[in-house]
Amino acid sequence: MELEFKPEDLAFRDEVRAWIAQAYDPRLRAKMALSKNGYLDKDGQVAWQKRLYEKGWIAPDWPVEFGGPGWTPTQRYVFAMETAAAGCPIVSPMGLKMVAPVIMAFGNDEQKRRHLPPILASDIWWCQGYSEPGSGSDLASLQMRAEKTVRDGVPGYVLNGSKIWTTHAQWADWMFNLVRTSQEAKPQNGISFILVDMKTPGISIRPLPTLDGPVEGQQEINQVFYEDVFVPAENLIGEEGKGWTYAKYLLEFERGNAYAPGLKNALKKVRRIAAVEMAGGAPLVEDPDFARKLAEMEIQVAALDATELKIFSGLSSGQSVGAASSMLKCKGSEMQQAISELALEAVGASAVPFVADSWAIIDRRSNDPFPVPDYAAATAPAYLNYRKTSIYAGSNEIQRNIMAKMVLGL
Repeated sequence: MELEFKPEDLAFRDEVRAWIAQAYDPRLRAKMALSKNGYLDKDGQVAWQKRLYEKGWIAPDWPVEFGGPGWTPTQRYVFAMETAAAGCPIVSPMGLKMVAPVIMAFGNDEQKRRHLPPILASDIWWCQGYSEPGSGSDLASLQMRAEKTVRDGVPGYVLNGSKIWTTHAQWADWMFNLVRTSQEAKPQNGISFILVDMKTPGISIRPLPTLDGPVEGQQEINQVFYEDVFVPAENLIGEEGKGWTYAKYLLEFERGNAYAPGLKNALKKVRRIAAVEMAGGAPLVEDPDFARKLAEMEIQVAALDATELKIFSGLSSGQSVGAASSMLKCKGSEMQQAISELALEAVGASAVPFVADSWAIIDRRSNDPFPVPDYAAATAPAYLNYRKTSIYAGSNEIQRNIMAKMVLGL
């Protein structure tokens, strides 16, 4: 594996840095400073993604034939590293990184023509309909029914049931769903993959409040209810009953992302905080115990970075992420949690006022002093928000079972 950047890669890095300096404007930076999860509100998120789209950089992993930039694995890594280092918003993965690869691999030509261009342009917002009450990591037990029917001469399915923990469903135009089209086969073989227009009659959305605070524009998860929702058969991806296969393919993309660039940036922020927060009359970064924790975490991030480089370099030769995606998800999510905990420790009592309180003061346009340092405003909400990372996309306990089976043969 080649770890030295070539001159053309360094030139590309400089191009990325120059573009970020221009496109990532002060308004977006101010919003991002108060983000609890790496995303902006919908208006800000779409604005950022459209700037990437106009540059041709919105979908680094897409094939050129569908609008990808044709980057090498090194260029993709450099781009991820630079956007993370600059604190740029995370691109919403539901359309670009999750359903789009499934449509490319298993959709028909009409589905590709219909859905891929608006996903690329961020004109259509997607959400994911996988988990259900009682069916989280045990996804094969899902029960949302999809019964065949014909309505006004149009063949299709009637959906009944609910999906839960649905990220940004309140913003979504479409949802990709796993539904049960058969009760007769073994559970995995009775599942199909269907695309649903969220404006279809019979769909209702209920927000689910979370401990990280009801911040305006940052409502995140919801429960979505389906009551006799008619979906045309043309929205079925691939073959009926093959949804489990498509879901596993999608989850490789959801779990197999690069974590190290974002973790590096998060650790730099912790180090900056510890350099100004005081402990016993000296900066916290000089405290031996805290310095040890910080150094240990930096070593772990460096090790993960080298591992990701090795894995992603193999993608250029056509290798699949495979079970390595489970390993990356386990280690990356646990390190996200550990760093957010370290940040909370560094901020200390300044983390007590939630970001919602800070927004209240900003909205009043008063001259009152900001209640906490700028860097502290989102620290507690981020800590609480990251408690979920070891659960979503299949809990880490499930990921370890996958690795035990597929890697160790147990």
